[in-house]
Amino acid sequence: MEQLRQRIAKVKKAFMQISHWFASRIHGIRLIVILAAVVWLAFGLMAISFSGLGTTSEVGTGGLPLSVSDLSAVPQSVAEDAVRLATELFGDSQEKCDSFVNQLLATYSKAEDKDFIILFNPGGWGWNPVEHSPEWWSISTGVESELDSSGYASLVLNYQRTLDTLRGHLNELVEMMTGYSSKAKDLACRVEFLTSHNADLKIILAGESNGAIICDRAMSILEDNPQVYSIQTGPPFWHKNAVLDRTLVLTDNGIIPDSFSQGDFPTMIWANLKSVLGLSKSEDSSGKILRYVEAPGHQYRWQYPEVYSQIRNFLDENFKTKW
Repeated sequence: MEQLRQRIAKVKKAFMQISHWFASRIHGIRLIVILAAVVWLAFGLMAISFSGLGTTSEVGTGGLPLSVSDLSAVPQSVAEDAVRLATELFGDSQEKCDSFVNQLLATYSKAEDKDFIILFNPGGWGWNPVEHSPEWWSISTGVESELDSSGYASLVLNYQRTLDTLRGHLNELVEMMTGYSSKAKDLACRVEFLTSHNADLKIILAGESNGAIICDRAMSILEDNPQVYSIQTGPPFWHKNAVLDRTLVLTDNGIIPDSFSQGDFPTMIWANLKSVLGLSKSEDSSGKILRYVEAPGHQYRWQYPEVYSQIRNFLDENFKTKW
């Protein structure tokens, strides 16, 4: 009987020791989780305070925001509408309002004698202008050439949705998790402003990879605006387009299936392993995400027959020759 009691006591003691060990570990994990949540909240608040204002720029200016120097050339009603929109978006933030108004009026002036504006939305983190994106530079040049041969005057502009800074990275992460809600609204307001003051102007929202998401979100807002169209290449596998009317979405370049758009993880993992081990051949380098991650097929060039033919058919179907 005494031996049984001793055994029970030992078991109880061992159980208590195990319980204390787990309790101490759980306490440590809880502290780590709390600290991580606090840090994430701080970063999130910092990012949110930075959100909402993209930059419209001309090709070749290094992302320098468009600005208008001579306001006398802009009709008073157009200027007043720009101020109204800026106030709706940014409220009491005078700096953001002034920047937004200036960009709207400058874009309006640039678009006055144009039939088409091609507004490029970069992939990745969202700050690369089209001239730094070789794939879409070839596509935008091809689209301009097609429109020009049909008698239309066009202009390519950049819409850079964030800055290459820590706060810009954090802001982009927050926007991605919320479906680009504020940035899509910012983009849609710019487009609505231009089309409402120029009934003959057509706008093509061009989106590359992550940039295709914001194009689709903006198209949802502008769904009833017949002056707006969209061409998107390589949208992420998790995104399903909400708007297909007046929209062309390419998820295959006709040469190699886009592993990123189709969620082909085995192909992506194997490509990255080969890259790390130095086994990749030069012809294997056919697409990347976030600059460094290999994603075979995630590359679209005007020179690819499938890319060229689909975009040309889209233009032919939607826009008759001006001549």
